[in-house]
Amino acid sequence: MAATPGNDVLGVASDLFARAAASDWLWRIAVSLLIGLVGLWIARLLSKALDRVMLRFGVEQILRDFLRNIAYVVGLVVVFVAALDSLGVPTTSLLAVLGAAGLAVGLALKDSLSNIASGVMLIVLRPFRAGDAVHIAGQDGIVESVRIFQTVLRAFENHDIILPNSQITTAPIINYTARNQRRIDVPVGVGYGDDIRRVRDVLLGIAKANPQVLDDPATDVLVTGLGESSVNLLLRAWVATPDFVATRSDLTEAIHRDFGQAGVSIPFPQRDLHVYHHDAEGRPLEQVIQGVDDPDRG
Repeated sequence: MAATPGNDVLGVASDLFARAAASDWLWRIAVSLLIGLVGLWIARLLSKALDRVMLRFGVEQILRDFLRNIAYVVGLVVVFVAALDSLGVPTTSLLAVLGAAGLAVGLALKDSLSNIASGVMLIVLRPFRAGDAVHIAGQDGIVESVRIFQTVLRAFENHDIILPNSQITTAPIINYTARNQRRIDVPVGVGYGDDIRRVRDVLLGIAKANPQVLDDPATDVLVTGLGESSVNLLLRAWVATPDFVATRSDLTEAIHRDFGQAGVSIPFPQRDLHVYHHDAEGRPLEQVIQGVDDPDRG
């Protein structure tokens, strides 16, 4: 059947419409990619600018990192929605679907959401800061960072400890570096025959000779108990927080050295052991060796 002029016109129009639709779709994709790239760049730029502003106002590092990450994530969400909108995707329906999916995921990941809520509490309440020496959830270390789900500690042995935030907020938190001064407690045991007043003078002299020990608060020595083998005393000296570990070691070493020079004894637990030997018939071996008969035997 021969083609008619009307059919030719319809074919050309259909071809032009298809090309226009394809061109429009490609244009939408190009615009969407451009929005995505530019949006990512702007989100990263704004998050860095926010960090600089917070740094200028003296905001603590952990809080700066947390807010910067939150701002960056919010920026990514905005860029993603704008890119989809440029493609012609109905974002209202998409947001509704994402909301429903988020609710379902939230119920399934309630423990993770608990970690997020705990992370926000740690950021807002700030029981510790980056660089603080802490004891949390049974672990000792230096605070490295507080993340959305986890808190990272650097152990004193220089390995990382990663703790879920929910475990931290439900357990006691001990911050060793929260204050500028710390008290060193050094327990000492001396013999019952030693003069306690003289021992106290020796301990106070050891503390006074150490340049790291502070004069205020004053150093003191307490008698804490009467043990099985020793009189128990406690040397209490105050130092600047950064000097705590080294000064405690120095004081312990000085006590061991100066007590020996002063003639003060450091007793150790002793036990008296009495051993009785008998033969199979219950006679002491001493009698058996000496040939002494049991007087009860005929």
